[in-house]
Amino acid sequence: AAAMFLRLLSDVRWRAANPKWRRMTCSRRSTSSTAEPHPVSLPAQAQVVICGGGIMGTSVAYHLSKMGWKDIVLLEQGRLAAGTTRFCAGIVSTARHVSIELKMADYSNKLYQQLEQETGVKTGYVKTGSISLAQTQDRLISLKRIASSLNVMGIPCEIITPKQVAQLHPLINIHDLVGAMYVPEDALVSSANVSLALATAASRNGVQIHERTSVSHVLVQKGRVTGVETDRGQIQCQYFVNCAGQWAYELGHSGEEPVNIPLHACEHFYLLTHPLKEPLASNLPTIVDPDGRIYIRNWQGGILSGGFEKNPKPLFTEGRNQLEIHNLQEDWDHFEPLLSALLRRMPDLEALQIMQLVNCPESFTPDMRCIMGESPTVRGYFVLAGMNSAGISYGGGAGKYLAEWMVNGYPSENVWPLDLKRFGTLQSSRTFLRHRVMEVMPLMCDLKVPRWDFQTGRQLRTSPLYDRLDAQGARWMEKHGFERVKYFVPPGKDLLDLDQSKTFYKPDWFDIVGSEVKCCKEAVCVIDMSSFTKFEISSTGDQALESLQYLFSNDLDVPVGHVVHTGMLNEKGGYENDCSIARLSKRSFFMISPTDQQVHCWAWLKNLLPNDSNVTMEDVTWKYTALNLIGPRAVDVLSELSYAPMTPEHFPSLFCKEMSVGYANGIRVMSITHTGEPGFMLYIPIEYALHVYNEVMNMGQKYGIRNAGYYALRSLRIEKFFAFWGQDLDAFTTPMECGREFQVKLEKGMEFVGQEALLEQKQNGVYKRFTMFILEDHDTDRDLWPWWGEPIFRNGRYVGKTTSSAYSYTLERHVCLGFVHHFDEKTGEQLVVTTDFINQGEYEIDIAGQRFQAKAKLYPFSSLFTHRRRKDEVELSSYQGE
Repeated sequence: AAAMFLRLLSDVRWRAANPKWRRMTCSRRSTSSTAEPHPVSLPAQAQVVICGGGIMGTSVAYHLSKMGWKDIVLLEQGRLAAGTTRFCAGIVSTARHVSIELKMADYSNKLYQQLEQETGVKTGYVKTGSISLAQTQDRLISLKRIASSLNVMGIPCEIITPKQVAQLHPLINIHDLVGAMYVPEDALVSSANVSLALATAASRNGVQIHERTSVSHVLVQKGRVTGVETDRGQIQCQYFVNCAGQWAYELGHSGEEPVNIPLHACEHFYLLTHPLKEPLASNLPTIVDPDGRIYIRNWQGGILSGGFEKNPKPLFTEGRNQLEIHNLQEDWDHFEPLLSALLRRMPDLEALQIMQLVNCPESFTPDMRCIMGESPTVRGYFVLAGMNSAGISYGGGAGKYLAEWMVNGYPSENVWPLDLKRFGTLQSSRTFLRHRVMEVMPLMCDLKVPRWDFQTGRQLRTSPLYDRLDAQGARWMEKHGFERVKYFVPPGKDLLDLDQSKTFYKPDWFDIVGSEVKCCKEAVCVIDMSSFTKFEISSTGDQALESLQYLFSNDLDVPVGHVVHTGMLNEKGGYENDCSIARLSKRSFFMISPTDQQVHCWAWLKNLLPNDSNVTMEDVTWKYTALNLIGPRAVDVLSELSYAPMTPEHFPSLFCKEMSVGYANGIRVMSITHTGEPGFMLYIPIEYALHVYNEVMNMGQKYGIRNAGYYALRSLRIEKFFAFWGQDLDAFTTPMECGREFQVKLEKGMEFVGQEALLEQKQNGVYKRFTMFILEDHDTDRDLWPWWGEPIFRNGRYVGKTTSSAYSYTLERHVCLGFVHHFDEKTGEQLVVTTDFINQGEYEIDIAGQRFQAKAKLYPFSSLFTHRRRKDEVELSSYQGE
């Protein structure tokens, strides 16, 4: 193999040095577009201007025109499909971890299949299937989890043996494989031709397409898009769509009002060969070898093979204004590990003649998920970019969802995992992006075990207690850039094991989190929850109350000092946010929301609050450190520190009061813990944080106080059946579907957003129900653990997926939360889900293809708890901690 490898490389190096060869490959690179520059003048105005003529821009134009919007102009600074789209490997793969990405890829595949017939443009669509290889048992488990998701969505998929791999693809070396996943309906296309087909269809539907036209910046007035400035004049418009690919970041920052689009380009390499002596069949399956970090597909009888190296090369950090992406420099030394992996996987490629090494830019995002949606700062400014090298797989589906968003005001699926508003300004530092994408690109192939954390761009937002907690053994995770404690490693524990343990089975922190949970139930724990999003909303008159009554579903006209749990709903009654609001005075309110709501919630409120009102809203997230004191002895610790009685008679549940704690005053204390356990949240002005923490820890010594982290919190909230926004609750989930009717005041005397939808559900019933499952025959020590996204079966039929799960140390069982649907057995249509339907079924949870019996409940298992709580100590609240 080594000799063959050298022969191959010497061949390659000769070609690279030979000027005749260089001329030949350059001439091959010219594109098919022959558009004359500027044959038609630009229109003075349009409803929508789309910037970018790659797969994303053309897909948005195609779908908007299909939905009836015709007054659309698509601008491309070079030629159509001449950017990343032109160099895309053309693999359409549905094997995705994230549900919404899986749905986008499935839709894309079905769209491309019929596109040639619809448009007459040859797209090169061939259904080849794909085989994902596993060299380790952990990789096979990861593939089995994906296979479970694909199968319940009706996408054919099977886990196969190495021998079956060899039958499907005879050139593959199978000696180091333990298994594989075969998805027979995955396909290959010519990406550029798919773009041209979409553009052709859009053009027939009235979309105007102008090549060689650059957008210099977007015009904004009063926070809304009003037009675009191009090198050929201005176009007035109501909507602007940034599909500029790797230039999306720069374009976002070029406007009068900057729009942060956190993505960064890296070089991406793949190899093209001449046809083999026996040319490969056009329908030979695509091979994905994540452990070898490569993919291999048939290309005109030869091979196209690329991958995601461990040491990627970021591009254009300083920005660069290039019209089209010309093939970047070949770098054989850099590609060598991927080439070695290819030769190990296909050792018979001895007589392989290499045509060229393609090096093209691909855009990556900070969390490996693409970016879509409306800007939080500029209305009418939409974005679709940052495809993390899956542009052709997502192109059709992403364009469809964005078009729906623009036309209807919301897409047809929950796209929160991809929403631009999941990022804040903090993710748009070029240094951060450069460092993060160098980590993200190798992660494309790394094993995705539950609860892994990014290592780059850390310690960006921290609590003032960070160093104190770190010194006591805190292990950290990051949410929305904020460092939060997972758990505390006790002195003397082997730290290396804990940090390096990545498993689908029982994790190393099991006993540590168990002892933190025990302390929360029997004594008192402190959890730093400073990452919560915190807003203050006030007015000079009653406008704050009136506005909030309209925007929130619960009744906020409560006595001063009371705390209300409420949803911030959309017109369909779905949760845009789930929060707690304390009434500080007649005219001011303190709103606590989940960490990742900071951008989304602010934009939602800004858009719906009347412009001319004197309601003021301030983001005070950074002004307060939040400490959660959980446990039966929390009341003793606070009483002694404040010299004030804290018992339920003096400080009832869901109550808020400004108090002194130790020497510090002005601390907002709330009788709420977001876990169902007794205790208090302390919102401490940031300069007092260290003092109050030290006082609490000193005073708590005699009560057995200890630090705890978010993993303990998760276990507590899940066993109490508390839903969490962003994982259990989303814009497509209503309070009626998750047993939260008590947090909705349908008759509060004034209308609120989502009221009609909820009244309709109250009358007609719901089509899904949030349900709690206790795993019955599951061995915590030996069996695979559930995390989220596992299929739920009722009487052998698929009815939904889990949304979150945790081990309950109280029940000594795994608890999964998820939604149960009722599908008609013959037609497949959704039927109303009744309490009887839930209670009368036999349930199983599918974990990586293995089914475990589960008991379904619509209420928490309070009767099974070993520590029975008095009713007045249990707060029926929601949970916002994760």
